[in-house]
Amino acid sequence: MKTVLIAASLLLTAAAPHVAMAQAPAAAPAPAYSVETTDIGTLLDNPATKAVLDKHLPGFTANPQIDMARSMTLKGVQQYAADTLTDAALAKVQADLNKVPVKK
Repeated sequence: MKTVLIAASLLLTAAAPHVAMAQAPAAAPAPAYSVETTDIGTLLDNPATKAVLDKHLPGFTANPQIDMARSMTLKGVQQYAADTLTDAALAKVQADLNKVPVKK
């Protein structure tokens, strides 16, 4: 009986490296640009991201006070322009920002 258990143990140990381990799916990379973390100055300085702002927030980038907000994020400025920077508008901006590759 002891021999059978040892043989079974050896077989299981030998087979173990061939068993595929289930791996957790890789986490999706964070978007290159974000309405929550990317400052407005960075978005203004990149023509592709500035075009996203112009598309979804007409007049925003031409506002005479925009330079005062360069160090803030769109989400941070939302409280001061809630009628323009609605959650729906920021979601549309984010969807298009997700498509913009990182500028190097």
